[in-house]
Amino acid sequence: MARSRFRQHDRRRTLVQFLTAIISNAYIVGFLEGRIYQGDAKAFCVPGLNCYACPGALGSCPIGSLQAVLGSRDKSFSFYVGGFLVAVGATMGRFACGWLCPFGWFQDLLHRIPIPKRWKRLRRLPGEKYLSLTRYAVLVVLVILLPMYVVDIIGQGSPWFCTWVCPSGTLSGLLLLAGNPGLRSVAGWLFAWKNLILAITVLSSIIIYRPFCRYACPLGAIYGLFNPVSLYRFEIDEKACTSCGMCQQVCKLDIPVFQKPNSSACIRCGDCIAACPHTAILHGFKTKVTTPDVSQNASDYPS
Repeated sequence: MARSRFRQHDRRRTLVQFLTAIISNAYIVGFLEGRIYQGDAKAFCVPGLNCYACPGALGSCPIGSLQAVLGSRDKSFSFYVGGFLVAVGATMGRFACGWLCPFGWFQDLLHRIPIPKRWKRLRRLPGEKYLSLTRYAVLVVLVILLPMYVVDIIGQGSPWFCTWVCPSGTLSGLLLLAGNPGLRSVAGWLFAWKNLILAITVLSSIIIYRPFCRYACPLGAIYGLFNPVSLYRFEIDEKACTSCGMCQQVCKLDIPVFQKPNSSACIRCGDCIAACPHTAILHGFKTKVTTPDVSQNASDYPS
């Protein structure tokens, strides 16, 4: 019964991810003609990491929009971008990562690729707890500080994360170059550098689940801060839970959900809920959540 429920859940989440990616990138003309949509919809952000430069993108990436505002000459604060991030985070936390992010889905698909038996998929890397903090460093340094304070002669900052790191943007760039021979001729060493980052992300995604989300995504870092307090939350039914560890066993991020149901690392994919043999993991829009004592061995798990 639990196995059947798990398969149904997996198909449902995959369908939602697919539809979200299609809707977010529905500008078909952009793919055919190799140009970026610049209509009115680009003034609005989408909840996941979906590059502005993707030929099919109808909306804007919230991280790209945040950098554009922080790097502007007058250093103005966008209440829309800030409010959007807070609204999504406070409402659903990292549910957006697990269900609504096209680049997250891309990594999910890569992790499904069969590998030789002599290879081993990793549930976590050595020093996982500390490596997971790098996404906050990326957020603070590349997304906030450098665009604000490293400026050109006219006081304009650059979108450092988008320019130097974002593999989602690189993937979009490849799609754009495929339909634009002129752009292909001017792609230089920077594009080669970002292709290297994309290649590392692709290869590592086959071995370990969602490496970019775990260690580098600033959007996930923001949403993760809201996981413990967001309206949509997980709750453990202490009377039903037997601490069997099945939730951690099926969790591709290796989170002990029965102890830390609202970990900032959790993308709220819901695998643990579907797999729990005792239906002890409740979820929904809660105002108050009572969780078990997490003091025992809590330091051993990713935050």
